[in-house]
Amino acid sequence: MEARESGRKSGIPHSASLHAGYGSDFVGVALRSVSVTAGGLAPPALPVRISLERLRSALLWLTGVSGAFVFVEPSPYEYASLLAIFVFAATGLALRPGIMPLALLLVLYNIGFSLAAIPVLDTKTALWVCTSWYLAATAAFFAALIAEEPRRLAPVLRGTMVAAAIAAIAALVGYSQIVPALSDLFLRYGRARGTFNDPNVLGAFLIFPMLIAMGRIFAGGRGALRSCALVALFASALLLSFSRGAWGQAAFAALLMMVLSFLTSRSGAARLRILLIAGVGVALLGGLIVLLLSFESVSALFAQRASFEQGYDVGQFGRFGRHELGALLALDHPLGLGPLQFRNFFFEDPHNAFLNAFISGGWLSGLTYLGLMLVTLGVGLRYAFVATPWQSAYLAVYCAFAGTFAESLIIDSEHWRHFYLLTGALWGLMLASQRFVARARPAAGSSLAPYRRAALSMARRSVAQPG
Repeated sequence: MEARESGRKSGIPHSASLHAGYGSDFVGVALRSVSVTAGGLAPPALPVRISLERLRSALLWLTGVSGAFVFVEPSPYEYASLLAIFVFAATGLALRPGIMPLALLLVLYNIGFSLAAIPVLDTKTALWVCTSWYLAATAAFFAALIAEEPRRLAPVLRGTMVAAAIAAIAALVGYSQIVPALSDLFLRYGRARGTFNDPNVLGAFLIFPMLIAMGRIFAGGRGALRSCALVALFASALLLSFSRGAWGQAAFAALLMMVLSFLTSRSGAARLRILLIAGVGVALLGGLIVLLLSFESVSALFAQRASFEQGYDVGQFGRFGRHELGALLALDHPLGLGPLQFRNFFFEDPHNAFLNAFISGGWLSGLTYLGLMLVTLGVGLRYAFVATPWQSAYLAVYCAFAGTFAESLIIDSEHWRHFYLLTGALWGLMLASQRFVARARPAAGSSLAPYRRAALSMARRSVAQPG
């Protein structure tokens, strides 16, 4: 009855809100748990259903939060996500056919690692391979649950935002030495690492939450000021990580986010707002950089890190020299050298996820990884222009994935937990968008089309503000 009354207040007939296109997927758990009998509405079986959904959402939120704590392998993220996978598997999770290409690519990718690891197998190598298999499973898991119900992305996003805030605050506390005892824990080589084991991973992790906050700012409305504060917090920690790769990824992903948000906006006022926000944002970012550079310790390390060529980048065995030598080595070893073996030849890791796939897993892993990244990037761009209730979140996920794709050319990202979250979420949203379009076509020419558009507008606002 409450849903019927809310439909009257919004001007949408009750039947239209339930049956117009995709609207039935957004009316909530209460209506899905009520059955109709000859005598009217049957008594709703709500308590168990609501408790189950709350449990699932809580586990997804916990998984998002745990992504900030990566000091060891297995990390807390593995345990939280494993618990979520177990609960969803036990209570029902549909595996749609559209997920099979992703699953197949991930399986082939890890088969290459497993085969190449056999001649060099030891405890450390086995743990590396097992971690790769498990992270691939989490990508398929996220794709399945989001494809089945896109709203399940909301608790993951809320958890990720909390995780990013914790990691960023830890980074600022460590760098400012407010609590001297924690400085060694939250710093590495004078660079902020927060709750991560590497400043580069901290910087890369903060980009996706920053894009989520940017999307909310572009959308306007309530929560915009809070999102501005979060962007400032994340940007400060990102700058103090002194990760050149993360700086470049953040600039690229933010620019792509602004361009796609501008192109997908459906009104001139929205486009003007995005341009104004972008201009003000650049000015404020410049002010933040100037403020941070006013501290001598920051300015000295910034001048050192801002150089395009570091000592370990140039030379025959520098970063880029190793890329050339590694490519030649990969051509001579189609089955690969095995995980963690590159450093035995060149004293350092490849610092290139694509090259590492070829070296560690042979041509099978290398070609599969390259295909996965290119297919996801290409098909994902197509669905960025599909008007869905979750389009704002989709753009943030896609731009973060594209930024990770770019940074993977100069860093080893194959065990970044948030990379597999982004990959799974993007595939799940692509499948959900495909289903959304298929359902929208029959309703486009019906008399309920105006009501469907109104319901879509309300649903889009609710998804754009997940917490």
